[in-house]
Amino acid sequence: MKTLPKEKRYETLSYLPPLTDQQVAKQIEYMLEQGFIPAVEFEEDPSPADHHWTLWKLPLFSANSSQEVLNEVRECRQEYPNSYVRVIGFDNIKQCQTMSFIVYKPGMSRY
Repeated sequence: MKTLPKEKRYETLSYLPPLTDQQVAKQIEYMLEQGFIPAVEFEEDPSPADHHWTLWKLPLFSANSSQEVLNEVRECRQEYPNSYVRVIGFDNIKQCQTMSFIVYKPGMSRY
């Protein structure tokens, strides 16, 4: 059995092989279908214990498609190319963050 290369792990999905563009879009679509409010965060040198990253902009309250969220990811990456970027989802009923996953690591070619 082959294991993943040794690197810092930040959340559950980081133990899987990197998500494809289509898989990232599907995760965001799921988030929107559940009524979660997406937001984009970034951090240059995160620690696996860091739960709070810098918020790119206000949460995307009016986002209706995964493409809108991915456009914000692209802008964040262009502004901070040496930072990790993740998408998080807020549940406005439970008043908490319900999901998060990294969509860009420094040195990646996509987004």
